[in-house]
Amino acid sequence: MKATVIYESLTGNTRQAAEKIADELNRSGIEAVACSIKAIELQHLSESDLVVVGSWVDGLFLVGQKPAGVRRLVNLPVIHGKKTAVFCTYALETGKTLEKLSGIVERRGGDVIGGMAIKRTKIDKQSIEFVDRLVGALESA
Repeated sequence: MKATVIYESLTGNTRQAAEKIADELNRSGIEAVACSIKAIELQHLSESDLVVVGSWVDGLFLVGQKPAGVRRLVNLPVIHGKKTAVFCTYALETGKTLEKLSGIVERRGGDVIGGMAIKRTKIDKQSIEFVDRLVGALESA
């Protein structure tokens, strides 16, 4: 099985989470790469069974939260027939970021099987937890 982890990052937190997720997927026996939304490895993406998409939470502290980089996200390559998962990194509040990100991924053809909000102060621990959940969902599918 192959996976591509695509991320939108501003300060490096989401990149760090994406790289940790890819590392953990590799440890689980899934050949994974992490790539910026600005430099997607299209060949690997086309061969991937799983696509994970992540962004940081943009918006005001308590209202208007959304995935950052929406213009790039809505132009993701088509991923019809692929299992997908979403994640966001955040500092204070996520609002409906995961739901909005799931909607974007579904409109690109992805079958969303899960998602997780990852607090920027708990990237390592929560990235591992996210991968454990993903692997469990894939095994039961």
